[in-house]
Amino acid sequence: MSLLLRAWLEPFDWEFVTEVNRGLCKQKAALHKPTSDGHAPAKKLWEENQHKKLQLADALQLCQKCHRLAPFCFYNGNTFAAIARDFIAEFAAKLSPDKLHILRSVAGHIVAGTATDIEHKQLGVILEELGK
Repeated sequence: MSLLLRAWLEPFDWEFVTEVNRGLCKQKAALHKPTSDGHAPAKKLWEENQHKKLQLADALQLCQKCHRLAPFCFYNGNTFAAIARDFIAEFAAKLSPDKLHILRSVAGHIVAGTATDIEHKQLGVILEELGK
């Protein structure tokens, strides 16, 4: 199986996602509460994909979709970016510190929906290197 095709979200059940958000809210003294519109669809999307084998880029896009659904009142982007950083941490031994920093940064921007074309190209180059 390809290094980049795997169940990236498997270690992170929805309870974990909720606890990440709770922790971020607590740090900033913000309200931690599910939203009435986005919580159920985001939870369903996450749980339907949690055990699926996905390409890394697709896992990042799924985090972005969950962020956009806004399942919590605050820090949705930070929540899903933190999880994305967790699942790409395994590449620390496979990439130089500079490339790992770029991967983390690009992953966060993809989750936030702010990645530029250049960043998407950087992701492709890094993923190609990792896939070899």
